[in-house]
Amino acid sequence: MSDWLTWQVVDSAFPTGGFAHSCGLEAAWQQGEVDGPAALERFLRASVLQAGHAVLPLLNDAYREPERVAELDALADAFLVNSVANRASRIQGRTLVCTAARIAASEPLIQLQHTLPQRCAHVAPMSGVVFRGLRLPLATAQRLTLFSAARSVLAAGVRLGIVGSFEAQRMQYLTGEWLEEVGARCRALTCDDLTQTAPIADILQAGHDRLYSRLFQS
Repeated sequence: MSDWLTWQVVDSAFPTGGFAHSCGLEAAWQQGEVDGPAALERFLRASVLQAGHAVLPLLNDAYREPERVAELDALADAFLVNSVANRASRIQGRTLVCTAARIAASEPLIQLQHTLPQRCAHVAPMSGVVFRGLRLPLATAQRLTLFSAARSVLAAGVRLGIVGSFEAQRMQYLTGEWLEEVGARCRALTCDDLTQTAPIADILQAGHDRLYSRLFQS
Protein backbone atom coordinates (compact mmCIF):
# COMPACT_ATOMS: atom_id res chain seq x y z
CA MET A 1 0.00 0.00 0.00
CA SER A 2 1.39 3.34 -1.04
CA ASP A 3 1.50 6.41 1.20
CA TRP A 4 -0.19 8.27 -1.63
CA LEU A 5 -3.51 6.69 -0.65
CA THR A 6 -3.13 7.71 2.99
CA TRP A 7 -2.50 11.31 1.99
CA GLN A 8 -5.49 11.23 -0.35
CA VAL A 9 -7.84 10.00 2.37
CA VAL A 10 -6.75 12.66 4.89
CA ASP A 11 -6.86 15.44 2.30
CA SER A 12 -9.75 17.87 2.73
CA ALA A 13 -10.64 17.28 -0.93
CA PHE A 14 -11.62 13.67 -0.12
CA PRO A 15 -15.42 14.01 0.15
CA THR A 16 -16.35 12.22 3.37
CA GLY A 17 -18.68 14.95 4.61
CA GLY A 18 -16.73 15.50 7.83
CA PHE A 19 -16.34 19.25 7.36
CA ALA A 20 -20.13 19.69 7.41
CA HIS A 21 -20.08 18.74 11.10
CA SER A 22 -18.60 20.49 14.13
CA CYS A 23 -18.67 17.42 16.41
CA GLY A 24 -20.80 19.36 18.89
CA LEU A 25 -18.48 22.37 19.00
CA GLU A 26 -21.02 24.79 17.54
CA ALA A 27 -23.57 23.96 20.24
CA ALA A 28 -20.90 24.14 22.97
CA TRP A 29 -19.78 27.53 21.65
CA GLN A 30 -23.30 28.98 21.49
CA GLN A 31 -24.01 27.69 25.00
CA GLY A 32 -20.89 29.48 26.29
CA GLU A 33 -19.04 26.29 27.23
CA VAL A 34 -16.30 27.03 24.70
CA ASP A 35 -15.49 30.73 24.87
CA GLY A 36 -11.90 30.97 23.66
CA PRO A 37 -8.68 29.14 22.71
CA ALA A 38 -8.12 27.48 26.10
CA ALA A 39 -11.64 26.05 26.19
CA LEU A 40 -11.32 24.97 22.56
CA GLU A 41 -8.15 23.05 23.38
CA ARG A 42 -9.95 21.24 26.21
CA PHE A 43 -12.82 20.41 23.85
CA LEU A 44 -10.31 19.21 21.26
CA ARG A 45 -8.63 16.83 23.69
CA ALA A 46 -11.99 15.53 24.88
CA SER A 47 -13.05 14.91 21.27
CA VAL A 48 -9.87 12.99 20.45
CA LEU A 49 -10.28 10.84 23.57
CA GLN A 50 -13.91 10.21 22.66
CA ALA A 51 -12.86 9.10 19.17
CA GLY A 52 -10.34 6.73 20.72
CA HIS A 53 -12.87 5.06 23.01
CA ALA A 54 -16.08 5.30 20.94
CA VAL A 55 -14.88 5.03 17.33
CA LEU A 56 -11.72 2.91 17.36
CA PRO A 57 -13.31 -0.11 19.14
CA LEU A 58 -15.90 -0.46 16.37
CA LEU A 59 -13.40 0.35 13.64
CA ASN A 60 -10.94 -2.22 14.99
CA ASP A 61 -13.50 -5.04 15.11
CA ALA A 62 -14.95 -4.21 11.68
CA TYR A 63 -11.46 -4.11 10.17
CA ARG A 64 -10.47 -7.46 11.67
CA GLU A 65 -13.83 -9.17 11.10
CA PRO A 66 -15.69 -7.44 8.25
CA GLU A 67 -18.26 -10.24 8.21
CA ARG A 68 -19.55 -8.81 11.53
CA VAL A 69 -20.29 -5.39 10.05
CA ALA A 70 -24.08 -5.71 10.41
CA GLU A 71 -23.76 -6.62 14.10
CA LEU A 72 -21.29 -3.81 14.75
CA ASP A 73 -23.44 -1.32 12.86
CA ALA A 74 -26.41 -2.23 15.06
CA LEU A 75 -24.23 -1.83 18.15
CA ALA A 76 -23.12 1.62 16.98
CA ASP A 77 -26.77 2.60 16.48
CA ALA A 78 -27.65 1.51 20.02
CA PHE A 79 -24.61 3.28 21.47
CA LEU A 80 -25.33 6.63 19.79
CA VAL A 81 -28.41 7.62 21.79
CA ASN A 82 -27.85 11.30 20.96
CA SER A 83 -30.02 11.78 17.85
CA VAL A 84 -27.79 14.51 16.41
CA ALA A 85 -24.62 12.42 16.70
CA ASN A 86 -26.49 9.35 15.42
CA ARG A 87 -27.68 11.17 12.32
CA ALA A 88 -24.23 12.65 11.65
CA SER A 89 -22.60 9.23 12.00
CA ARG A 90 -25.00 7.75 9.44
CA ILE A 91 -24.40 10.55 6.96
CA GLN A 92 -20.62 10.33 7.22
CA GLY A 93 -20.63 6.53 7.08
CA ARG A 94 -22.69 6.46 3.89
CA THR A 95 -20.60 9.19 2.29
CA LEU A 96 -17.37 7.37 3.12
CA VAL A 97 -18.59 4.08 1.65
CA CYS A 98 -19.94 5.68 -1.54
CA THR A 99 -16.77 7.71 -2.06
CA ALA A 100 -14.46 4.74 -1.54
CA ALA A 101 -16.53 2.50 -3.80
CA ARG A 102 -16.43 5.05 -6.61
CA ILE A 103 -12.71 5.82 -6.45
CA ALA A 104 -11.37 2.30 -5.77
CA ALA A 105 -14.08 0.31 -7.60
CA SER A 106 -13.12 -2.86 -5.72
CA GLU A 107 -15.72 -5.63 -5.48
CA PRO A 108 -15.92 -5.68 -1.64
CA LEU A 109 -16.52 -1.93 -1.50
CA ILE A 110 -19.09 -2.03 -4.28
CA GLN A 111 -20.91 -4.85 -2.48
CA LEU A 112 -20.81 -2.84 0.75
CA GLN A 113 -22.32 0.13 -1.06
CA HIS A 114 -25.16 -2.08 -2.35
CA THR A 115 -26.06 -3.06 1.23
CA LEU A 116 -26.40 0.54 2.47
CA PRO A 117 -30.22 0.67 2.12
CA GLN A 118 -30.45 -2.18 4.64
CA ARG A 119 -27.99 -0.63 7.14
CA CYS A 120 -27.67 2.35 9.45
CA ALA A 121 -24.13 2.64 8.00
CA HIS A 122 -22.53 4.33 11.01
CA VAL A 123 -19.13 5.79 10.30
CA ALA A 124 -17.12 3.80 12.88
CA PRO A 125 -17.81 0.27 11.59
CA MET A 126 -18.01 1.46 7.98
CA SER A 127 -14.53 2.99 8.37
CA GLY A 128 -13.13 -0.35 9.47
CA VAL A 129 -14.50 -2.17 6.44
CA VAL A 130 -13.66 0.63 4.01
CA PHE A 131 -10.08 1.06 5.19
CA ARG A 132 -9.56 -2.69 5.00
CA GLY A 133 -11.02 -2.63 1.48
CA LEU A 134 -8.62 0.17 0.54
CA ARG A 135 -5.78 -1.94 2.02
CA LEU A 136 -4.77 0.68 4.54
CA PRO A 137 -2.93 -0.96 7.47
CA LEU A 138 -5.01 -0.99 10.65
CA ALA A 139 -2.45 1.15 12.49
CA THR A 140 -2.69 3.75 9.72
CA ALA A 141 -6.51 3.65 9.82
CA GLN A 142 -6.43 4.25 13.58
CA ARG A 143 -4.08 7.21 13.31
CA LEU A 144 -6.08 8.65 10.41
CA THR A 145 -9.26 8.48 12.51
CA LEU A 146 -7.74 10.30 15.46
CA PHE A 147 -6.13 12.91 13.22
CA SER A 148 -9.46 13.52 11.47
CA ALA A 149 -11.22 13.95 14.81
CA ALA A 150 -8.75 16.67 15.81
CA ARG A 151 -8.76 18.36 12.42
CA SER A 152 -12.56 18.49 12.24
CA VAL A 153 -12.84 20.25 15.60
CA LEU A 154 -10.15 22.77 14.75
CA ALA A 155 -11.56 23.46 11.29
CA ALA A 156 -14.93 24.14 12.89
CA GLY A 157 -13.26 26.37 15.48
CA VAL A 158 -11.78 28.51 12.73
CA ARG A 159 -15.07 28.85 10.84
CA LEU A 160 -16.89 29.73 14.05
CA GLY A 161 -14.33 32.46 14.75
CA ILE A 162 -13.13 30.96 18.04
CA VAL A 163 -9.51 30.92 16.83
CA GLY A 164 -7.66 31.98 13.70
CA SER A 165 -6.00 29.66 11.22
CA PHE A 166 -2.50 30.05 12.68
CA GLU A 167 -3.69 29.42 16.23
CA ALA A 168 -5.61 26.34 15.08
CA GLN A 169 -2.51 24.98 13.36
CA ARG A 170 -0.46 25.61 16.49
CA MET A 171 -3.01 23.60 18.49
CA GLN A 172 -2.87 20.81 15.90
CA TYR A 173 0.91 20.75 16.22
CA LEU A 174 0.84 20.67 20.01
CA THR A 175 -1.82 17.96 20.04
CA GLY A 176 0.49 15.49 18.28
CA GLU A 177 1.75 14.02 21.53
CA TRP A 178 -1.83 13.67 22.81
CA LEU A 179 -2.83 11.87 19.60
CA GLU A 180 0.05 9.43 20.11
CA GLU A 181 -0.98 8.82 23.70
CA VAL A 182 -4.63 8.17 22.86
CA GLY A 183 -3.61 5.98 19.92
CA ALA A 184 -1.39 3.84 22.13
CA ARG A 185 -4.13 3.56 24.76
CA CYS A 186 -6.87 2.61 22.31
CA ARG A 187 -5.20 0.63 19.52
CA ALA A 188 -6.22 -2.76 20.94
CA LEU A 189 -9.75 -1.87 22.07
CA THR A 190 -12.70 -3.95 20.89
CA CYS A 191 -16.45 -3.34 20.92
CA ASP A 192 -16.49 -4.75 24.46
CA ASP A 193 -14.57 -1.61 25.50
CA LEU A 194 -16.96 0.86 23.87
CA THR A 195 -17.17 3.89 26.19
CA GLN A 196 -18.64 7.40 26.32
CA THR A 197 -15.82 9.58 27.70
CA ALA A 198 -17.31 13.04 27.04
CA PRO A 199 -20.92 12.97 28.31
CA ILE A 200 -21.19 16.76 28.71
CA ALA A 201 -20.12 17.30 25.10
CA ASP A 202 -22.67 14.67 24.08
CA ILE A 203 -25.44 16.51 25.95
CA LEU A 204 -24.45 19.83 24.37
CA GLN A 205 -24.37 18.32 20.90
CA ALA A 206 -27.86 16.90 21.43
CA GLY A 207 -29.16 20.48 21.52
CA HIS A 208 -27.69 21.39 18.14
CA ASP A 209 -31.01 21.16 16.30
CA ARG A 210 -32.53 23.73 18.66
CA LEU A 211 -29.92 26.43 18.01
CA TYR A 212 -31.34 29.63 16.57
CA SER A 213 -28.78 29.70 13.76
CA ARG A 214 -26.37 26.99 12.58
CA LEU A 215 -23.35 26.72 10.31
CA PHE A 216 -22.99 22.94 10.69
CA GLN A 217 -25.23 19.88 10.51
CA SER A 218 -24.11 18.69 13.93
